[in-house]
Amino acid sequence: MTDATSLREQALSFHALHTPGRPLVLPNAWDTVSARLVARAGAAAVATTSAGLAWDLGTADGDRLSRDDVLRALAGIAGAVTVPVSADIETGYADDAEGVADTVAAVLAAGAVGVNIEDGVYAGAAPLRPVAEQAARIAAARGAADAAGVPLFVNARVDTCLRGAGGLGETLERAAAFLAAGADGVFVPGVVDPVTVKALVEGIEGPLNVLIGPGAPTVPELAALGVARVSAGSGVAQAAHGLVHRAARELLDTGTYGALAGGLSYGELNGLPGAGR
Repeated sequence: MTDATSLREQALSFHALHTPGRPLVLPNAWDTVSARLVARAGAAAVATTSAGLAWDLGTADGDRLSRDDVLRALAGIAGAVTVPVSADIETGYADDAEGVADTVAAVLAAGAVGVNIEDGVYAGAAPLRPVAEQAARIAAARGAADAAGVPLFVNARVDTCLRGAGGLGETLERAAAFLAAGADGVFVPGVVDPVTVKALVEGIEGPLNVLIGPGAPTVPELAALGVARVSAGSGVAQAAHGLVHRAARELLDTGTYGALAGGLSYGELNGLPGAGR
């Protein structure tokens, strides 16, 4: 567990990394080894991916993880690196705003200084939570952080584009409501075309986070549009697991080992566990 003074300092440092035109780049991690490798590669911060963590724990993504499982993993990740850590807490692992506040308090105790909170839902007919209800959940997260004396970076995820649940106008409306409720930034996954990204940058009064992957504009191109944060989401985990599958199929099907080329050495990986705080 990190002391409150150190958490405050890390939180302030994490806030400062969100600069339009010089985006924070996050190759998301899902366990202590991936977190240490991301930090060793030079990342200024580590962000978790709920999907990568869920797969690692043997379940599917989409609010199927338990709060305790997430907190246990998060504490290990935060204790494994010296850079700020931001936690993907999906919809907050709670049915109501009070429960979201409890989750955030526990996230801070685990050592993270940022959270992503989604407005999408995974059950029922509505793909998005009503604006007022989601704003209350964000306000609860902000209140829990204020009570702990830590300027937690609350990244409000708006799933309108990802789920085809609204156009630019609704995205901007939701973003404005969430910022007014206490969010520090807005994450709009599902859109990377430059025209829309630029419109989001211009229409949102806070740092914009976009989700990248194959075919998306490069980080310098997104920086030129004014993006403040670039996330890989589950992409790094997908690539890692894709390598496992290809290597296994090659070994079983042809008896060759070409997919194993380019891996980190045994010594490099074996040395990582001693590189924590």
